[in-house]
This record gives sequence, C-alpha cells and structure tokens, in this order.
Amino acid sequence: MHTVHVDLAERSYPVYIGRDLFSDPQLLRQHVRGREVAIVSNVTVAPLYVPRLRAALGDGGRVTEIILPDGEQHKTLASFEHILECLLADRHSRSTTLIAVGGGVVGDITGFAAACYQRGVEFIQVPTTLLAQVDSSVGGKTAVNHALGKNMIGAFHQPRAVFIDTNSLHTLPARELSAGLAEVIKYGLICDADFYAWLLEAMPRLLGRDDSALAEAIERSCALKAQVVAADEREGGVRAILNLGHTFGHAIETAQGYGSWLHGEAVAVGMLLALRLSVVRGWVAEDEVSRLAALLREARLPLDIPAGMTPAMFIDLMGRDKKVVDGRMRLVLLREIGDACIVDDVTGEELEGLLGAAQARAASPC
Repeated sequence: MHTVHVDLAERSYPVYIGRDLFSDPQLLRQHVRGREVAIVSNVTVAPLYVPRLRAALGDGGRVTEIILPDGEQHKTLASFEHILECLLADRHSRSTTLIAVGGGVVGDITGFAAACYQRGVEFIQVPTTLLAQVDSSVGGKTAVNHALGKNMIGAFHQPRAVFIDTNSLHTLPARELSAGLAEVIKYGLICDADFYAWLLEAMPRLLGRDDSALAEAIERSCALKAQVVAADEREGGVRAILNLGHTFGHAIETAQGYGSWLHGEAVAVGMLLALRLSVVRGWVAEDEVSRLAALLREARLPLDIPAGMTPAMFIDLMGRDKKVVDGRMRLVLLREIGDACIVDDVTGEELEGLLGAAQARAASPC
C-alpha cells in the first residue's frame, strides 16, 4: 500500500492506494469517528463492494445503505435530495459519516450531501473507477449537474480519507478505463513532462491492466493533484490548471446530454483543442498535437468533436461555464508540455477559427 497526503492543515487527509485495502478493517474504522454510517453507492457497484465494506466496518454501529441509479444522467438535485431524505428518515445525526462507493457521480453527489446535511458531516471516498480515483475523489469538489451546465450546483467539502483499491479496475468496462486515462494524461500535460513521457511508453501496460503500471499512474496522478490542491484549495488561482480541456469538454457533455459522452472522452477532445490553440499562439510545436493525438487514439479515446456541434453552440455553452469570471472566459493552455497557464484573453475570432476547423475535421474525419 502507498499513501499520498493531501496537506490542507486541519482538513488534511490520506489517500490510500493498494490492493485489498479492506482486508485490514482497522484501516477504515480509524476514519469513522461516530457509530452512524451511511453507505452511498449505485445499483451496478453496490453488489460488488458494499458487502465487503460492511464487513470491514464490523458490528456495533448503525449502517444505512442508499443505492442510486447508475449513470451521469442521475447526477441531479433529485438524487441529492434522495440521499438527504434517507438520512433524515433514518435519523442520522451530525456525527454520522457518509461513505461514497462508486465512480465520480456517486462521489460528487455524496460529498455534496455531506456538505449540506446538518450543515456538514464527514465523508469518505471509495472510488471504483479510474477517473474517480485519479481526479474527482481527491480535492473536495462536490456537485450535481443542471440542464444549463455541468457541476454548477455544489460545494467544496474535503473527505476524511480516500481509499483506492486497484482491484476494482479489473471489473471496470474498457470504455470507463479509457475515460480515466484521459485524466491521467492531463496531469502529465499540465505539470509533469517526465510523467507524460512515461505514459507514452506505458500505455499498452495500462490498457492491459498491469497492476504495477496502474498503481504507478494512480499514485503519480494523485500526488500531482494533491500538490496543486494544497497550493490552492478553492481554485482561486493555480488549481484552475486542473481544468485543461474541461471548458470545451463540459460544453460537449452538456450539448450531447449527460451520459452520452463520458467525462474523460469529452476532456480528451477538449485537451486536444487546448493544445491546438497553444500551437496557434506559438507556444507549443505543431508536432506535439500529433503526438497527443496518437496517445489519445492508443488510449481508445475520441479525437473529434461531436458531428453537428457548431462553434456557436460551443461558445454559448462555454460562456455559461462556472470558470467564467467577470464575464471573461478562462481557458487552460500550455506554454510547453508540463507547463500549463491560465488565460482570459482568448478572442471570439480565435475560438471561432479553432472550433470551425474542428467542425470541419469532424465532418470529414478521413
């Protein structure tokens, strides 16, 4: 087992990474302060992991199970309200601990419920998808979606601990694994050129679910995110670099309907667009676009925007994004591989040219 520490003073917490983490029940119990627990999962994940988690918690406490439907389309205020209703119906107190078992949807909704229930209770993340393990489970961002924008309703609420059992990746659908790899690639692009170079060589092992390669990718990704979050917990500055490709990607997810495109798939296309814009600005060499495209293709991720999605649709949805500040759209670009920057001076002409070319490529992918 390896441990990454997220250093946030009194809100600091460990991220445990390993196999069979709950074979030692005390590891989990030390992070549950009270005798009341609510496990939140979904219909797909719950049969696989909730019994094991309940066994690790042991007897002597009260455990409520809250099982949600599966899918990004259920990351809604209705699901959030359902969790609160279950907590109220079972008379959970302020000393209860929520445990999120599942992917990013379950983790985000559970964290938001924990932030709001009785003005804030503790929660623990047990992410079971690669994307959740390397991204959404670490950093304390919690939210639900709205028809007008992704993750627009939420709160910052840090977990007590994160438990990443790499065994869960062996039952993960191939498409979900690829979606998680998009976020792994992001870390190399924004702040670690050596990690990016490692990924160029290690991708076949990652796709083959080699345990040592996956563990290394997860640990390095979590360590990089922990450094950024520790420097800027509430995204007032440098933390925004974690959004490379996300403003473009969120527009795709919103336009296509949540769940049609996986988050990592949309981010992959968004990162390629951001890199192309970095080339236009003269910061990155043209051949880096080809290199990233080849890596994304190898990871079985899309390269083109959805057919029929126009520059006007993109610009409208991007203008609604929560990263817009004082009416100015902020985008993450690259000065070079491993060195990201935040800009708010991208012009409408630049975006129209970039997205117009992307629309043409999508219409004629050959």
